[in-house]
Amino acid sequence: MHNNEMMEKEEIYSKVLRAGRRTYFFDVRATKAEDYYLTITESKKFTNDDGSFHYKKHKIYLYKEDFSEFNSILKEMTDYVINEKGDEVISDRHQKDFKKEYDTTNDAHVTDTPEAEDSTKAESRFTDIDFDDI
Repeated sequence: MHNNEMMEKEEIYSKVLRAGRRTYFFDVRATKAEDYYLTITESKKFTNDDGSFHYKKHKIYLYKEDFSEFNSILKEMTDYVINEKGDEVISDRHQKDFKKEYDTTNDAHVTDTPEAEDSTKAESRFTDIDFDDI
């Protein structure tokens, strides 16, 4: 079989979701036994210091026997987030005037002891985690 034939056979149905620097690819593919499964690929664009860019990709393979439970848990988790926080996006990356709660509390916090000062520095370092680096 030629590569083009294999690609046509492999990609049965596809959808793309573009979301800022991230792009999600949903692809239905066929197994050797001609059964279908789903791949979900997250592709994230990173810009290098010199202006060039590269992509990092993460892929999930989801098989039919897991669809029902996966859908159920995904719905439960997304409903939980919406019910707890609403559907408005609140983050410092999306809103330039967003101020973290600890920023305002630390501004008013006065340290009297070196231990308290060290604790505040450690807390600040801990809360400055960028989850995009994980």
